[in-house]
Order: sequence, then structure tokens, then C-alpha cells
Amino acid sequence: MGILAAAVVPHPPIILPEVGKGEEKKIIATSDAYKEISRRIVELDPETIIITSPHSIMYSDYFHISPGEFAKGNMSQFRAPQVSLTVKYDSDFSQKLSEAAMNENLPAGKIGERNPDLDHGTMIPLRFLELAGLNFDKVKFVRIGLSGLSAAVHYKFGEVIKKTAEKLNRRVVMIASGDLSHKLKEDGPYGFVPEGPEFDKEVIQNLKTGDFLKLLTMDPKMCNRAAECGLRSFWIMAGTADKTEIKSEFLSYEGTFGVGYGVLWFEFAGRNDSRNFENLLADFKKKESAERKSHEDDYVKLARFSLETFVKTHKPAQLPKNLPEEMTARQAGAFVSLHKDGELRGCIGTIMPTTGSVAEEILQNAISACSRDPRFSPVEESELDDIEYSVDVLTEPERIFSTEDLDVKKYGVIVESDGKRGLLLPDLDGIDTVEEQISIARRKGNISPREKVKLWRFEVIRHH
Repeated sequence: MGILAAAVVPHPPIILPEVGKGEEKKIIATSDAYKEISRRIVELDPETIIITSPHSIMYSDYFHISPGEFAKGNMSQFRAPQVSLTVKYDSDFSQKLSEAAMNENLPAGKIGERNPDLDHGTMIPLRFLELAGLNFDKVKFVRIGLSGLSAAVHYKFGEVIKKTAEKLNRRVVMIASGDLSHKLKEDGPYGFVPEGPEFDKEVIQNLKTGDFLKLLTMDPKMCNRAAECGLRSFWIMAGTADKTEIKSEFLSYEGTFGVGYGVLWFEFAGRNDSRNFENLLADFKKKESAERKSHEDDYVKLARFSLETFVKTHKPAQLPKNLPEEMTARQAGAFVSLHKDGELRGCIGTIMPTTGSVAEEILQNAISACSRDPRFSPVEESELDDIEYSVDVLTEPERIFSTEDLDVKKYGVIVESDGKRGLLLPDLDGIDTVEEQISIARRKGNISPREKVKLWRFEVIRHH
């Protein structure tokens, strides 16, 4: 046996009549599709159902597998405590999965339980299964949280789930619980950004066609701007279908309340070695890295040279010869920012020059960004091909006396109070207002919202 089928489903509490109180009728297509998915799952007569949920326990660098023999949950958070469920966990599967992940050097396991109660991302698919007639005394469950790790790691974890199901000879169904964009409508709970509907369109298309390479390589900036919920859940689901022929079926999509709800069904139909997306993704990343390096200017090349030399040798690099005069004859503050898989991996800089040239500033700040940013562990050699660099050369800060003199796209901001100082660079993804910019700069400087601050602005020349 092994994994028989998989489903992508949303988890809006309002879809339950006990919560929606009539509003659920506005997403009837989603409800009908959910009922059909649930009917199919019951018909497959699974022994184990695996649910990945964005609202289970989530760590940045670890997949949490819920421990124990059983769990309870209800919808009291949404004023419907009468919707209550108890499920049995497949503790044997969870243990074997934890051991298999350890053997593959994947950070997953049963430690770190903070709240054993079933989350709503799990409760809602369970409720539909209950209404479809699933025998909860007969079926056991595995609940898994997501992580902040890369698409490749989520996919690999899905592969380990698949192998565990096959090794235990279980009849297994996989449910990837997750909403799509939360920013589809101006009058929605989270507002609107153009990336919202763009994200939903791409995800649905990639799932409909079974193009998991495109699913795994979607633009991280677009995904973050869209305020998506379930993409990591879908990545894991894709991994459970590694080297497997699938028949995908799109059942419904709605964005009535400003949040995207997609329902899709995947029937596993035998082995297909060409659908090895782990290798395809690795090849894609290599080509992407080579393309990125080919377009780096002298500023970024210097940052990369400095960082890679330090990571590989644990010694700072010497300043290369034949650098442009603009880098060696000019003094300025500079920031080096590192990103990996669309997420910040380190950022350190100097507001005013501390060395004899911009080049020296970049040389030392690249080392600091990879090894001295207190928010992150030091960059390891295995990560080097995945790091994206940005170098910002700063103008001299200018004192201002009104927030009206700021523009988040044009100016960075420095806030200062009683010797504490925080800085935020301009034109950062997801920072759309001056208020957000100042608030984040305050937090970076450990300055409370109640403290009065002095303001400076500066411009940058950004090198990618």
C-alpha cells in the first residue's frame, strides 16, 4: 500500500454552519467541493490520514509531528464549542516518521509540543470527514506542522512521509490544509495587493497541471506580498507524490471574503520516475545561481568574494586589485543584505564610513552579515550557492523634523532616542507606509512606541 490519494483543502471557520450562521452559503462551491473530497476519502477506506496544517505548532527550522495517542479539539475560539472532536493518533506512524526524518538529516520529530489541542486548520477537514461518515474509531491520524525551511526541505519531508507509508504498508490519504492569499479584496480582512490574485492563479494552475517544479519555485516576494497560508503544506503534499504519476482534479476556487479557497484532488496512479522534482529543483537552483552570478556588478561580487572566503577559510579576504575607482577612492556607509529562498538570512552595515573606502566597508560588512547578525546562525558552506546579495551604499544622513519628509520607496530612516538607534533601509518588500517603516526601525533600536525620537533620512544606491 502507501499513499492512495491527496487533497488540497482550505480551512475557513465560516464554512461551518455553526460558525457561519448563514454566511457559509456565500461559499457554497467550496463547501460542495469539500463534501465531495470527504466522500472520496471515506470511500478509499484509509487506515491513516495525514493532515499538514499551518495552524499546528510551527517552528522556523523544525517540523513538529504531534505526539501522543489521541487529541481533542473544538471550535470554541469561533463561538461554536459544540463542534468538538476527538481523534486517535497513529503513534506508530509518527514514531517511524520521526526516525526516518532523523536518518535523512531532516529536522522533524515529536518534541516541542506547546498545545496539544487540534487547531482549526485540522478541525475543519476533520469535521467534513465526520459529516461524510468517516469511522473515527477505525481511522488514525497524523498531524504535522509546517516550518520556515525551504521548498526543497518541505518536498524532501514529503518524500520521507511517502516512504514511511510504504514501509508500514498503510492505506494512507494525505490532506494538505491551507488557504491561499489573504489579500484579495479591499474590503476583506487583510486588504488587497495585486500579488494576491496573481498568487492564487499561479498556485491553482500549478496544482491543476501537476507542475510541482513551478509550485516549488514560485517567486518568494510575490508569495510574501500575497500573505499566503498554505503553500508549505502543498510543498509537503507534492513530496508525497515524488516519482508518482498523479491524476489531478480541480474542484473549486472562491475568494468571496477576500481570502482564496481552493479545493483539489490528486489520485496516485503508479510510479513515474520522470516526476522526480527533488532533482529537477536542484538543477533549477544551480541554473538560477549561475544566472544570478553572471549579472552581479562589482559591488555584489566583492560582497560574495568576502563572504565566501570567510566561510570557507575562517579568515577575512584581502581587498582585490583592479576594483573601480569609485569603490576605492570614496568613503560611505554600506549595508550588505543576504537572502535565501526569499527570506532574510543576514543584514549588517554601517551608517557612516568606518574604513578608508566603500570597498573596505563592503569587505568587512559582508563578514558581519554572515556571522554576526544576532538574529541568525552563521552562514554555512553548504548554503553559499543559495545566497542572494544586496549591497546598499548610503548617502550621509539628513536630519528631518516631520514624517512628511519621508518616503518609504526613496528614503531610509534612522530613529534615535537616549543613545538608542534603529535604522531601516528604503524600498523593502512589504513595507508600504512611513508608519510601518518607523515602527520597525524603533523595534530594531529597542525604542518603545512611547519614547520620543529624532529622525534622519538617507538615500541609497542599491546593487543586486
